[in-house]
Amino acid sequence: MATENPPRGELCSIPALLERNARRHGASPAYREKEFGIWQEWTWIAAAEEIRAMALGFLALGLERGDYLAVIGRNRPMHYWAMVAAQMCGAIPVPLYQDANAEEMAFVLEHCGARFVVCGDQEQVDKVIEVQEHVHCIEQVMYTDKRGMRKYDHTHLNWLHDVQAEGRAAHQRLETELDARIAELGYDHICVMLYTSGTTGKPKGVVLSNRNIIETARHSSEFDHLTHTDDVLAYLPMAWVGDFIFSIGQAYWTGFCVNCPESPDTMMTDLREIGPTYYFAPPRIFETQLTSVMIRMEDAGKLKKRLFDHYMALARRVGPEILDGRPVSGMDRLRYMLGDILIYGPLKNTLGFSRVRVGYTAGEAIGPEIFDFYRSLGINLKQLYGQTEASVFITQQPDGEVRSDTVGVPSPGVEVKIGENGEVYYRSPGTFVEYYKNPESTAETKDPEGWVATGDAGFFEEGTGHLRIIDRAKDVGKMADGSLFAPKYIENKLKFYPDILEAVVFGAGREMCTAFINIDLSAVGNWAERNNIAYASYQELSQHPRVIETIQAHVEEVNRSVAEDAMLSGCQVHRFLVLHKELDADDGELTRTRKVRRKIIEQKYADLIVALYDGSKTIHTETEVTYEDGRKGRIAATLDIRDAAVSTPRHSRMAAE
Repeated sequence: MATENPPRGELCSIPALLERNARRHGASPAYREKEFGIWQEWTWIAAAEEIRAMALGFLALGLERGDYLAVIGRNRPMHYWAMVAAQMCGAIPVPLYQDANAEEMAFVLEHCGARFVVCGDQEQVDKVIEVQEHVHCIEQVMYTDKRGMRKYDHTHLNWLHDVQAEGRAAHQRLETELDARIAELGYDHICVMLYTSGTTGKPKGVVLSNRNIIETARHSSEFDHLTHTDDVLAYLPMAWVGDFIFSIGQAYWTGFCVNCPESPDTMMTDLREIGPTYYFAPPRIFETQLTSVMIRMEDAGKLKKRLFDHYMALARRVGPEILDGRPVSGMDRLRYMLGDILIYGPLKNTLGFSRVRVGYTAGEAIGPEIFDFYRSLGINLKQLYGQTEASVFITQQPDGEVRSDTVGVPSPGVEVKIGENGEVYYRSPGTFVEYYKNPESTAETKDPEGWVATGDAGFFEEGTGHLRIIDRAKDVGKMADGSLFAPKYIENKLKFYPDILEAVVFGAGREMCTAFINIDLSAVGNWAERNNIAYASYQELSQHPRVIETIQAHVEEVNRSVAEDAMLSGCQVHRFLVLHKELDADDGELTRTRKVRRKIIEQKYADLIVALYDGSKTIHTETEVTYEDGRKGRIAATLDIRDAAVSTPRHSRMAAE
């Protein structure tokens, strides 16, 4: 595949784009951060000055070309600046998940050999100090928030503001060296290294070049007509490729403003205050927001609930058609406008979506009912399909061609093909350079012609050219009768219900599908409170007979829906149980991006899976759990196992008729 030349003006690095933005959009806002309840703002000129001072400070501390600088903390301008400042020095930024435990953190820090670490606060500094007993490459640790840091040994520990002050003081001595390093940066220099979530094993370091990030940012920004007047909310983990491409790649290409919330607890309030025009969230965020809406409507008065149900029925019928500019009767348009005044507008304002011009979801498949709910409100929510190894974008949905069952067409500059085994392959300017220190995995994933195996199974629709993803290729299998088994498809349908937080479906090679269900404590707890049902713990509530009856009704409704799909009708859930604990990343059951680790769950809960298939009505089990302070413990429970009614597949009904 022919590589593309650098864009006009030799803008072949993030620092070069920063300099361009300071000249072109100097007085426009580049960053906002809410701290102590007040929004602070930095223009592109101010941000460029802060980043340069930080880069000079890094040089003063001894940061060398090719060094790795880890960044651990929440979304803050200082942390984004640290990554760009590292690039200026010829170093490679490596963002980490701030909720990673010490063991996970130690693996990444040792694997990349990080000499410098930037921490958000005392908690992150303490983790780094803990891992330094085993990870000996770390030489300098810096922190953003100085609260609690007064009595620490500061021999190799610095407040990031002091690093900047030292950089400013040493500018005459170091600016020539810094300018030389910036000038050396080219399209094929490393821009960032991001670690995979480690769904099936140890995380891999994905090396992405300036070419990967900038070309991807350029194409994707042009696709959705993003400009320097847009606003984005930066709240997703900085270690995730999506945050990097939105908050650095596209932000620096277009010059739009990156807004950082005060904390995860205030994110929804901050979202409403900013009202982003460009918004991204994984399905779980949209599921959580929908759950919150449904809970509030259950508590609403009868008139308000009746109005909501009436206008939402109208919205589901004509909202997506109006959004896509398709013909709708004048009366329906008038009724929809009235619904916008009474229901949709206030609801979008409550969610913080009043100004959203382009919204995306990705990371895993979103339930079609959830997706259609937001589009029915007039929110231009679309799906994209991507990977860390692709610098995010593989396919996108063009305006006017948005559907819940596809992930769109190949993004500009991306080629996509389907292998003989149904696996999706792509190549593009965004294709990663390599897996760090792992040539074997690099060769397995990317062939000499640049084609990358995604690990996902899918196919292109005839006529539309849209890609449909069935499931992870390794998870797609056959039932004992030869029918297709695609667990994620069923799990996403189950998670549409506010009561269900997570689901894991089993059935490959078996005669029937079964499932584990996690209840959503917020939604089910609210229901219990309204119905005067007392409970002492998640475990007790999850096993309440009325809760299990409700979950059973959801499972059976999903079965009726699945029966209408000729390809996947064999995936109906015959038996299920409600787990006595939430699946948790700290227990190794989920990745830090909250993807299910199926193999670990199958091993850990092998006794429960056996009980689902041997006809047992109950099962007593003990499970190891990890508490917030890191201690281990065990919880025991006796779980009910329920049979769910299955429906006759549509094609069987038609044949009988």
